[in-house]
Amino acid sequence: MSVGGAGGVPVLILKEGTGRTTGKDAQRNNITAAKIVAETVRSTLGPRGMDKMLVSTIGDVTITNDGATIMKELDVQHPAAKMLVEVSKTQDNEVGDGTTTAVLLSGELLERAEKLLDKDVHPTVIVDGYKKAAEKAIEILDKLAIPISEKDDAVLRQVAITSMYSKGIATAKEKFADIAVKAVKQIAEDVDGKIKADIDLIKILKKHGRGLEETELVKGIVVDKELSHAQMPKQIENAKIALLNAKLEIEKTEFDAKININNPDQMRLFIEEEEKMLSGMVEDVEKTGANVLFCEKGVDDVALHYLAKKSIATIKNVSSGDMEKLSKATGARIVGSVKELSKDALGIAKLVEEVKIGDDKLVYVRDAKNPKAVTIVKADRSLHDALCVVRNALEDGKIVAGGGAPEAELAKRLREYAVKVGGREQLAIEAFADALEAVPTTLAENAGLDPIDVLVELRSKHEKAGTPWFGVDVFTGKVSDMRKLNVLEPLRVKQQVVKSASEAASMILRIDDVIASKGVDKGAGAGGGKDFKPPGGGDEDF
Repeated sequence: MSVGGAGGVPVLILKEGTGRTTGKDAQRNNITAAKIVAETVRSTLGPRGMDKMLVSTIGDVTITNDGATIMKELDVQHPAAKMLVEVSKTQDNEVGDGTTTAVLLSGELLERAEKLLDKDVHPTVIVDGYKKAAEKAIEILDKLAIPISEKDDAVLRQVAITSMYSKGIATAKEKFADIAVKAVKQIAEDVDGKIKADIDLIKILKKHGRGLEETELVKGIVVDKELSHAQMPKQIENAKIALLNAKLEIEKTEFDAKININNPDQMRLFIEEEEKMLSGMVEDVEKTGANVLFCEKGVDDVALHYLAKKSIATIKNVSSGDMEKLSKATGARIVGSVKELSKDALGIAKLVEEVKIGDDKLVYVRDAKNPKAVTIVKADRSLHDALCVVRNALEDGKIVAGGGAPEAELAKRLREYAVKVGGREQLAIEAFADALEAVPTTLAENAGLDPIDVLVELRSKHEKAGTPWFGVDVFTGKVSDMRKLNVLEPLRVKQQVVKSASEAASMILRIDDVIASKGVDKGAGAGGGKDFKPPGGGDEDF
């Protein structure tokens, strides 16, 4: 890239071959790329949404309508489009649900912004308007929210069911909702008067060989390992559990050592000494009263033989994550060497057993002493969403209705607020309100309904009715009170959707110059991406 210097001599600033797109062209290309990504997931929104078939580079096929999974699997090249992938990741990490809505709303905000840019409204004005609209929307949602208590199990179950309506496990949603509520409540703790639930303490273990209805919640930990010796007991009641983060083997010297053995007797004595040392280690374990041993590292075959003789069930090479969960659940302390093992370092569980599922064997630690870590055996990603929404509702104690109802109410109230703000920012706030209405209209479209008829009726109900919870019932095709239909979502999910989408749209709108280094794909550098054809033509392949 060069500019004219004194006397017409070009001044090189960037390397030759560097691509640059500025002003409205850069903004338009970025907005178009982001809109294309949003369009990709639009048709998956809601219980009547369509599925996507994703084929990986090695030919693996994934069929899903989960927004987070689709965005993760898409190999996006365009830098602006990648921002929408980040929006989906943020939404998933923060609240665990609402990824499709967040991406859809980002695309809609950018589409409305594009129309304002065509009317010569400055991007900064649009960004300021969007910021005010997002802050107001979050404030309105907080006032609208329905308070719930931790004892409202029926409501929490409905929140979980709503998150699973559009997922592959909808057939068993009642059972899964029940499991999700029990699991989250089991690991929830009171911290300074507030409920905190760390869902990392819920282990989800997928195993083929059982149906959805056979999914179970284990109040303890399931370790994806089998007993390390065939002669060990398969069931141990009133288990006393030792957790060892050390090898149960003879330590090898750190430097090269040479041992001269001249006759068979010396060889026998050497082997006997090794066995005696291993036997001593096993006796140290036995003295503590432990009858189950989980070892993070390896265990010598001779040591396993002695452990089996003493009827101490041993599981070796357990992951550090499982060791921590076992510690949390059973009350056992992880120790760094056999010598440190003592009675007070042991944990307790009613039953430890080896169970065969399909072709695999698992070790179940059931009814642990303090099950603040639990395991769900056989599930999929949909259950992760359910666990997240139950946690959100439980921690915040606030929910809203679903079905596009909060978005429709927000749109109405933001239009009223826009008039008070006035000026050019009013246009941006009204554009934000229009974008929010894309959620109920998309739900209607995906259910095969007429989006215009639905939107007209929805606006009418929100103007006249005394409740803000009228939304789209995709099963009957009518506008109904979503609260009465028990379509409920956590407040946190909706607030995060508004936050994520407005921040992403604002970030893309602020970009007015795309400079791509030499070697970067020309299309991507110019805001196009190798799989993207900019408006108005170009040589790139679409």
